[in-house]
Amino acid sequence: MFAEFISTYGTTILYTLLSAAATAIGAWIGRVYKEKVNDETKRKVVKTCCKAVKQLYADLNGAEKYDRAVAFIVDMLGEKGITITELEIKMLIEEVCSDFVDAAKEEIMSDKIPPDPLSVTEQVVIAE
Repeated sequence: MFAEFISTYGTTILYTLLSAAATAIGAWIGRVYKEKVNDETKRKVVKTCCKAVKQLYADLNGAEKYDRAVAFIVDMLGEKGITITELEIKMLIEEVCSDFVDAAKEEIMSDKIPPDPLSVTEQVVIAE
C-alpha cells in the first residue's frame, strides 16, 4: 500500500518539495540582495547629502548642518522607498564626517595644502 502510494504520488510530492525549497531560497537571496543594495544606497545618499550641506551651508553651526543633512537624507531615501532609522542616519553621518577629517589630515600631511600664512609669519618673526 505504501509502495503503491509512493509510486503514484512520489514524483508529485518530490516536485512540490523542490518547488518549495527553490521558492524559499529565492526569497532569501532576494531579501539579502535588497538589504545590500539598500545599504549601499543609504551610504551614497548620506555621503552626497553631507557633501552638499558642507558646501551649501558653510555658515551654519554643526547642529544646524546635521539637521539639514538629516532632512535631505530622509527626503531622498523616502523618494526611493527606502526607510532608515535615526541611529543609521547618525552612524552614517559620523562615518562620512570621519572620512572628511581623515582626508583633510592626509592632505595636510602630504603638503598639498600650504601652511597657514599666520604660522609662517610667526616663524619668521621668531627666527629674526
